[in-house]
Amino acid sequence: MASALSDKLSRLVKEIRGQARITEANVTDMLREVRMALLEADVALPVVRDFIARVKEKALGQDVLGSLSPGQALVSIVNRELSSTMGEGVSDINLAAQPPAVILMAGLQGAGKTTTTAKLAKHLIEKRKKKVLTVSGDVYRPAAIEQLKMVTAQAGAEWFPSSPDQKPVAIALAALDYARKHFFDVLLVDTAGRLAIDEALMQEIKALHAALNPVETLFVVDAMQGQDAVNTAKAFKDALPLTGIILTKLDGDSRGGAALSVRQVTGAPIKFAGTSEKLDGLEVFDAERHAGRILGMGDILALVEQVTSGVDMAAAQKLAAKVKSGGGFDLNDFLAQIQQMKQMGGLSSLMDKLPASMAAKAGQMDMGRVEKDIQRKQGIIHSMTPLERRKPELIKATRKRRIAAGAGVQVQEVNRMLKEFEQMQDMMKKMKGGGMMKMMKRMGGMKGMPKMPF
Repeated sequence: MASALSDKLSRLVKEIRGQARITEANVTDMLREVRMALLEADVALPVVRDFIARVKEKALGQDVLGSLSPGQALVSIVNRELSSTMGEGVSDINLAAQPPAVILMAGLQGAGKTTTTAKLAKHLIEKRKKKVLTVSGDVYRPAAIEQLKMVTAQAGAEWFPSSPDQKPVAIALAALDYARKHFFDVLLVDTAGRLAIDEALMQEIKALHAALNPVETLFVVDAMQGQDAVNTAKAFKDALPLTGIILTKLDGDSRGGAALSVRQVTGAPIKFAGTSEKLDGLEVFDAERHAGRILGMGDILALVEQVTSGVDMAAAQKLAAKVKSGGGFDLNDFLAQIQQMKQMGGLSSLMDKLPASMAAKAGQMDMGRVEKDIQRKQGIIHSMTPLERRKPELIKATRKRRIAAGAGVQVQEVNRMLKEFEQMQDMMKKMKGGGMMKMMKRMGGMKGMPKMPF
C-alpha cells in the first residue's frame, strides 16, 4: 500500500531521527524531499502546499528546537500532520436514524461500487449486528443488478429485485417501503455509474437523494486513480452533500496520493478502505494508523486485529483442554494450525502491516515459497489415512512412499514435514503442565481478543 511514498518517507524518517540538532536549513532540506515525495505520489498540489506549510511552522517552533531528541519530535509532527490531512482518527458510519437507515452509494463505473456495497453489508451484519437490505438502481447495466444479487447473497444480506425497465427513484422507494415493512435496520442503495461525470448522472443521483433523504451518502472512489480520484470526488461533493468516502483498491495503490488528497479537497471524511477483493476486505479507515503505514512505521494494531479475527477461539480452547488432559498433539491438530494461518490472510497480508525495518528483514525470505510450502504440508497430511493422522508413529518407510506419491512430492518432503510436526509436538508436551493455558490467557489480554474462561 502506497509503497513508493512509504519507501521515500521511511528513508527520510531514518535521516530525521538521526539529527542531533534541527535548524531552519535542515528543516527546509527535509521538507523539500517530503514535497517531492508527495508530488510524485500524485498528491494534489494545494494539499502538498498546505501540508508543508503546517509542518514547517510547527517544526521551527520551540517544541522541536528545544527537544532533547529533535529528530524524533520532527517525525512525530510529520506523522501527526499526515493523519490530520486524511482526517482525525476514525470516522465510523452513522446509523442514527429511524430504521431503516438509508445509505446511498455513489461513484463512477469501475470504482468497485457494487462489490463495495456488498462488503459494507457484510461489515454491518458482522460488526454492527444489523439486518441489511440491498437494492440496485443501475437500470443501464442489467449485469450490475445481477452482480449485486450474487455478492449480496455471499455477504449474508437480502437483495431487493429491480429491472432495467424501471425508474431508479421508483426502485429505491419500493425497496424503502419493503425495508420498513420487513423491519430492516439498513437499506444500501447502489446507484448507476458512468465512465465519466455527466449531467444526466448527477441529476439522477440528486433525484434519488431528494427522494430517500439518506443518513449517509458515500462516494466510492478508486485509490489507484490518483489525481483523477480527487477531481471526481470534488465533482460529486459539489453535486451532493457527501457524508463520507470509501477508498477502494488501496492494496494496489503504489503511490498513495488519493488517501492524502481526497479528504482535504472534498471536506468529507474517509470512512472505509478496500484492502482486498474479498468480501471481508473492507476496514474502517483510521487516519493515524494509515499515516503510520505511509511513514513505514507499520500498523501493529491492524496486524493484531487480523490475527485475532482469524483465530478460532473455540478450536484453540479445545486443543488446550486436549493437551492438558494428556490427549496429545496429533497430525489433525497440526493441520488445524496450518489452516489457521491461511484464515489469517496469509503471510504476505500480515507482512504488509509490519514496520518497514521488520518487513525488510522478513522480506529477505521468499514469501511465495513459504506459502507454497504451507500448501505442500496440507497436501501431505491430506494424503494420510485418518488412522495415520491420529497415530503418526505408524508412519514408516512403506507408508511414507505411499503418502509422498499421493501428495505428488518426494519422500524427503514427507520426512521434513514429520520432523516439524515432532518439534511442535515436543513443544506442546512442555506446555502440558499449564504453560499453554498461561500463554492463551496472555493472548486473551490482547486488544480485540476475548478473555479465556479458565
